[in-house]
Amino acid sequence: MIIVNVKENESLDKALKKFKKKFEKTGVVKELRERQSFTKPCIKRRQQVIRAAYKQFMQSESIA
Repeated sequence: MIIVNVKENESLDKALKKFKKKFEKTGVVKELRERQSFTKPCIKRRQQVIRAAYKQFMQSESIA
């Protein structure tokens, strides 16, 4: 359960913004989307390798 501490005289918009930020950090929506469809383990590994290669490429580009 997400608990948001709201101070006195704090606007509802700010409280809602805090809630949305905490909700996003929990990763509930991301997990829900992942559970909607099954991906085979070999495809997951392949995507991880592709992401890692891309990150490494981007790091090498920023250094050079």
